[in-house]
Amino acid sequence: MNLRIGLLGGGSWGTTVASLTARNTATKMWARNAETVDEINKYHTNEKYLPGAKLTQSLQACYTIKETVEDADVIVMGIPTHSFRKVLEEAKPHIRPWVPIVSLSKGLEQGTQLRMTEIIELVMPGHPAGVLTGPNLAREIIAGQAAASVIAMVDDTIAIALQKVFRTGLFRVYTNDDVIGCELGGALKNIIAIAVGMGDGAGAGDNTRSAVITRGLAELTRLGIALGGKPATFAGLAGMGDLVATCISGYSRNRHVGFQLGQGRKLNEIIAEMNMVAEGVKTCGVVLDVAKKLNIEMPITTEVYKVINEGNTVKDAFKGLLKRDSKSEAESD
Repeated sequence: MNLRIGLLGGGSWGTTVASLTARNTATKMWARNAETVDEINKYHTNEKYLPGAKLTQSLQACYTIKETVEDADVIVMGIPTHSFRKVLEEAKPHIRPWVPIVSLSKGLEQGTQLRMTEIIELVMPGHPAGVLTGPNLAREIIAGQAAASVIAMVDDTIAIALQKVFRTGLFRVYTNDDVIGCELGGALKNIIAIAVGMGDGAGAGDNTRSAVITRGLAELTRLGIALGGKPATFAGLAGMGDLVATCISGYSRNRHVGFQLGQGRKLNEIIAEMNMVAEGVKTCGVVLDVAKKLNIEMPITTEVYKVINEGNTVKDAFKGLLKRDSKSEAESD
């Protein structure tokens, strides 16, 4: 494989993907922290985000965005949604024409309500935009455990070429042309994971967890289809697969936030202790705004929003859900 990869972002998932692609082809990655760059190049580790993990030795970390992307044949954006546009704009002058740009981020931009591929299309017109998504917990994948993901691009020819770049060892990659559905599945499941975590933290049982995951899938599918996603996508890796992993794993940041809220802790205290971003915290408000425009009910998202932004307790949230009238399961909510 002769494609050169330039990956922006030195967090857990960005570093993991860079380590995977470095097994197949020349890969450079940029991390904001110079100490992280030094550590990766010297020791082939990133202890802050991936404690105990060994990275592919050929992976080269860079101090500047320019050095990372100027010769790249593919750009990978491992940047949280709140910084995504800014970093892409910084990289823009150094990216060659028509180079595909792949997002690893799972969320929507505050204010604009845009998906990350929509931001790519605005900032970098003419560049094929796609997303790598699925039930991909970084620590398990970097440890060599089996996992599957989806590379979603409108152009199937590009998707198949990138599939070979990302696929390695026990990390299996499928292609999908439903970019909208794949991105929305990744963004919306984080909110449901917070809800599941809240129940777990408050001592709810397996039945409760199962109900929230199942009704959460119905909720995110409803909105995803209304926004242009394909129904089958939400039953696949980018939908149900990612939702289940994020809702049940001890490695899940969003579930962790919910769990701590369920234990009665304050959100600002929880966030202050984390060195990684839980996208669902900010995404829930954006998603509710979108849902209101489309007149789509999002009961779980609504209750999560109230806990995060309006001072409601976890007990209030579950009371709110239980007070809703029960309808046929086939109906909208």
